Amino acid sequence: MHVLVTNCNTTASMTDEIVAGARAAASPGTTVTGLTPDWGPESAEGWLDSYLSAAAVLDTLRRYEGECDAVVMAGFGEHGREGARELLGVPVVDITEAAAHLACLIGRRYAVITTLDRARGQIEDSLHTAGVAAHCTAVIGTGLGVLELADPERTLDAFVHAAERAKEAGAEVLVLGCAGMTGLQREVGDKLGLPVVDGVGAAVRLAESLVALGLTTSKAGGYADPLPKRRLWGPQGR
Repeated sequence: MHVLVTNCNTTASMTDEIVAGARAAASPGTTVTGLTPDWGPESAEGWLDSYLSAAAVLDTLRRYEGECDAVVMAGFGEHGREGARELLGVPVVDITEAAAHLACLIGRRYAVITTLDRARGQIEDSLHTAGVAAHCTAVIGTGLGVLELADPERTLDAFVHAAERAKEAGAEVLVLGCAGMTGLQREVGDKLGLPVVDGVGAAVRLAESLVALGLTTSKAGGYADPLPKRRLWGPQGR
């Protein structure tokens, strides 16, 4: 089985970290390939970045049509999920949706620990669209930008502090609210006394399950194939 994992930004080092987490979660026999858009923001933090990222990710994915069994979109709360499901004929699993669904299976209330507070609105909207917002007790920012997550000690301290607020809000499960946090669940689960769900690992496993069950995106309605027409792709319209 071949799974493509798409970073939502142009920072290749973050793609490497995401792919490492995806491969650690993948089953034996699953090949994981990471994709980095060649245009767009270096980190996605806000509505503008998110819409630019969505277009860049879709531009990247269209070049790999027919070359994989499933796609994992590794941008937490970022746009493009629905467009990718129209575009592709294989299962498309978004880490936001995947993490929330798994969290709902192991607790009544979950909280998302993310980067900056400005990401909260996008994440809340994404959870609502996916139908899992009712079980989310809070979306809490750590105050760290995406690129600041490269400092593991600072990230861990900020996450634990935010997690304490999540527990006070009634969270029974925590969700890592950024692909750049992948791997953190192994360090903080025991410390916090709560299950911690990593969206990248969750998405990879769900993608594998869909492929193994012979299921893919329904093309009967909302995710029908795009209408045939001329489209100019990318920043130069290539």
